[in-house]
Amino acid sequence: MKTSRLIAYGVLATLISINLLSALQAETKIPSILGSHMVLQRNAPIVLWGWDDSGQKVTVSLGKDSTTATTDNQGQWMVELKSLEAGGPHKIEIQGSSSITLEDVLIGEVWLCSGQSNMEWTVRQSLNPEEEASNGNHPKIRHIKFPHRPSAKPENDIPSDGWKIANPQTVPNFTAVGYFFGRKLQAELNVPVGLIGSNWGGTRIEPWTPPVGFKSTPALKNISDNLDNLPAVNNGRVNHQTPLALYNGMIHNFRYLKFRGAIWYQGESNRGEGMLYHEKMKALIRGWRNVFNNADMPFYFVQLAPYRYGGSEVALPEIWEAQSATLSLPNTGMAVTTDISNLNDIHPKNKQDVGKRLALWALAKTYGQEDLVYSGPLYKNHKVNGATIEISFDHANGGLASSDDKPLTHFQVAGQDGEFKPAVATIKGDKLIVASDGVANPVHVRFGWHQLAEPNLVNASGLPASPFRTDK
Repeated sequence: MKTSRLIAYGVLATLISINLLSALQAETKIPSILGSHMVLQRNAPIVLWGWDDSGQKVTVSLGKDSTTATTDNQGQWMVELKSLEAGGPHKIEIQGSSSITLEDVLIGEVWLCSGQSNMEWTVRQSLNPEEEASNGNHPKIRHIKFPHRPSAKPENDIPSDGWKIANPQTVPNFTAVGYFFGRKLQAELNVPVGLIGSNWGGTRIEPWTPPVGFKSTPALKNISDNLDNLPAVNNGRVNHQTPLALYNGMIHNFRYLKFRGAIWYQGESNRGEGMLYHEKMKALIRGWRNVFNNADMPFYFVQLAPYRYGGSEVALPEIWEAQSATLSLPNTGMAVTTDISNLNDIHPKNKQDVGKRLALWALAKTYGQEDLVYSGPLYKNHKVNGATIEISFDHANGGLASSDDKPLTHFQVAGQDGEFKPAVATIKGDKLIVASDGVANPVHVRFGWHQLAEPNLVNASGLPASPFRTDK
């Protein structure tokens, strides 16, 4: 009897030890996108989430607002707090199996900064890096950078170094385009700005696109029909250039986060695809809007700069054409960079103007600043008048001009034979009259149709015109 009792006590002691150990090991966790010093989107529900033991109650408090959720069978919890106006700092308390405190949380405008190397390019690598760093004390601007992480499956959390406050020590490592974009917004709106850096040099557009984006684009059926076989894994390594790889590893993890919109600088790695790139941009934009549950999400992108690629002289202009066509999607905008390029450097150092031009689109279209010139001239239509072609533009605000007061450059016309010859363009208010001595009866016109073209056509505000052709 004594032996049985001892065994029973032993079993009971073991069970107690196991339960105590389990209790000690239980921990409330949150994804790395959530943390101290972060910026949360103003005037939008504040969605926070994480993990704990299955069935665990988790209470989240922000000021007087508090709510409780219970984890599901996979141990995930999610809460929604009331929206707030811009401001802070706030403290967020999370209490489940363990407690988490997030300090110095601001409420403001949050933007995703994605793409390839020209978006990843840092302030340190851009113009006047020492001056920009020394002037980088902007405590209301915050930035988080995600590491390069391809994945064969959607990742719910990936590590990061957390949110950094803009100061002379941290700013040199920020995405330059994102930082100068955010700095302009912060100065104009006078609210905190959060920048999510999820970018990777040399990457194609396909890896960033979610499955729903491919499925929504009939022209990409060859990809959407094979999503189950992507991305490719070789010797345990995921090919980061295959469809889904970077969406899985670097975007999916913050799909619940509320933020205002995205800025995008990419396309060099898809050069040569022409209008197919337009279809891929549609897939990306539609896909992200679906994943982030934001059908009207602003998406502003950079038109690639001229560069000495070699090979086809028009492969780059054909990407410019695809990017211009993407403006047909609602809530999109395009910053033209033909005048701030470096033909011998695929990474032009003037990222200040790139960020500013993206910000102009956001200030005008997202934040409703009226009477703001936010785009350079964009081809609208043309008509043939005998030996001349008259071209009309959108965004020819205040009339057209030459940026250097010299004759306008990089115009060509062709007749029915399709042979393009140099042409002279004359400004007539907000229109152009184009003609060539070598073409008596012009039919089509091209502008800036060469990878090395750095045209001088601008509007009265000095914003450059985007290259175009009328012979589709």
